[in-house]
Amino acid sequence: MSLLLGILLAVLSPVDSIDLEVRDFMRKWHIRGLEISAIKDGENILEKAYGWADVNAGRHMTPDNTMRIASVSKLVTATGIMKLKDEGRLELTDRLFGDDGILNEYNCFIKDRRYSLITIDNLLRHEGGFSQKGGDPMFSRRCGADNEALLQRELARPLAFYPGTSMEYSNLGFLLLSLVIEKVTGMPYEDWIRESLLLPAGIEDMRIARNGPDERYAGEVHYYTDNGDETPCYCKNDIRALSGAGAWTASANDLCRFAASIDGRDDIPDILSRQSVMEMTCWYDPYTYSLGWNDTDPEKGWTRTGSYSGTSALVWYFPDGSCWALISNTSSWKGARFSRNTKALIKKLHRKISSQTNQNIQ
Repeated sequence: MSLLLGILLAVLSPVDSIDLEVRDFMRKWHIRGLEISAIKDGENILEKAYGWADVNAGRHMTPDNTMRIASVSKLVTATGIMKLKDEGRLELTDRLFGDDGILNEYNCFIKDRRYSLITIDNLLRHEGGFSQKGGDPMFSRRCGADNEALLQRELARPLAFYPGTSMEYSNLGFLLLSLVIEKVTGMPYEDWIRESLLLPAGIEDMRIARNGPDERYAGEVHYYTDNGDETPCYCKNDIRALSGAGAWTASANDLCRFAASIDGRDDIPDILSRQSVMEMTCWYDPYTYSLGWNDTDPEKGWTRTGSYSGTSALVWYFPDGSCWALISNTSSWKGARFSRNTKALIKKLHRKISSQTNQNIQ
């Protein structure tokens, strides 16, 4: 931080200092547009938008704009699984393949007998045995790809390890969980999630993304790389086919409200049982994925991140009961440094807001 910026932050009001912090972050990372929202005790304590939703059209970002949220979608999918568990329609120990597997219609493609050991819990924790060695199969397809063809090819391959014995991040595992939801409910994944989770949580605008720039929803932004190029953000990969692994769109306020509906508190009515909330947020160690969340360290809070070409997202539920969300319409190619800086920004803003008791910033 420059000396001048430090002096300005010391003398500005909380609202102005937040704006300055965010705009400095956006300049550093070449972010075109960004939303930040925070909820505490059932009330919005911050709802801000910065920059451009569409640079060429001169359309400014607003808190109502929606964006792709990448792997934050996994939190939605995991919540759907836990909802079905609450309803007695499945158990986390249920197996996907084999004679009694939920997705046993895919057995004909499978050659490795270890597939019959994969449970729902394994997939939620990225312990299903799938490997990204040689590339992530979910990001190796152009628009219009067929998930059935992908599954036929991938399920014919041997697993990298026995399910439950190791961990490797897997988008394919969450595609399978999306199919579990469809099989158990008899409804399309998106329709059931909206009807059973989002609408009861008071969220109306979250939808599965479309691929092309001309297919965007009303209020959805344009997407950019950090050099301002839009081209790689559309049809480089089939975003819609990611389904519950990474295809949802939302506003930052939607994400805050969703997290507040699965926190075990009464400020916003929960859509899950207390038991399921406890299972999702049970923390074992820094190396074990929580259910849907990346991490649920009780001292640091619960976090879920997501990124791919044209977007980045973060949800952070703090131990004080406040939930924060940030989404941008610009991807960075700086790897983990960008994620660390995003978390540092939210941590700093959380500290500023927390010091202003019951202050509502709009």
